[in-house]
Amino acid sequence: MTTRFLIFISLFLLNIDKTFAQDEVLEDSLNTEITDTAKYDSETNVETTETKEDVIIENDIISNENPSFHQVLKTKFIEGGAGFMGIVLLTLILGLALCIERILYLHAAGSTNHEKLLIEIEDAINNGGIDKAKEICKNTPGPIASIFYQGLERSNKGVDVVEKSIVAYGSVQMGLLERGTTWISLFIALAPMLGFMGTVIGMIGAFDAIEAAGDISPSLVAGGIKVALLTTVFGLIVAIILQVFYNYIVSKIDDIVNKMEDASIALVDILSSK
Repeated sequence: MTTRFLIFISLFLLNIDKTFAQDEVLEDSLNTEITDTAKYDSETNVETTETKEDVIIENDIISNENPSFHQVLKTKFIEGGAGFMGIVLLTLILGLALCIERILYLHAAGSTNHEKLLIEIEDAINNGGIDKAKEICKNTPGPIASIFYQGLERSNKGVDVVEKSIVAYGSVQMGLLERGTTWISLFIALAPMLGFMGTVIGMIGAFDAIEAAGDISPSLVAGGIKVALLTTVFGLIVAIILQVFYNYIVSKIDDIVNKMEDASIALVDILSSK
């Protein structure tokens, strides 16, 4: 009985040892899998980070290879020097301000329908007399209505006096239409002249650098000439822009003056017939 009990105890202990051994093997395998997974995740993160850095670098390279027009313009402006480039830019700003003011003024001055105004004045003269016609001219904006008012104001002195007053006051209105255009033409002439002056001064600086270095370096000469020519290019661009606006303003003035002349002749005919 004792022998059987001892054999049973020994078999039971052997089974416990095998169970612990299997558990240790399972734990070791699990730890190994977790470690491998962590290594894989870290390697994946490193690769992902490297990929993101590569993408950022490639995007920077692409943006540097294909800069926008604003970036190119700003770079060239800085390379040309703040001195003369700033003066030419100021010329552009002042010229554009005058052009915009003239365009708005001429648009308001040319908005009057002179044919409709002539019909209203003729009806007013027929129905209410000269005073009613003058009242219509007072309430109508624009140079044509102002000329009509001056002619109607002197209608009792004869047609010749009316014609002289219309011609005289037409010259005044034409001067108001052309006000500021001389300054625009001045800026058109100044912009390229300032650019050429910057070019000459830049060339002088380049030759001074060559003299100081004692040798003609291609990079030194090219850099000085590049800076000098940038001012000329910018000055020509400013002159071209202002010239386009100036021609539009002159054509608008001519159109308004033609309407003033036609309307004045029609008003004289109406007064002559009455």
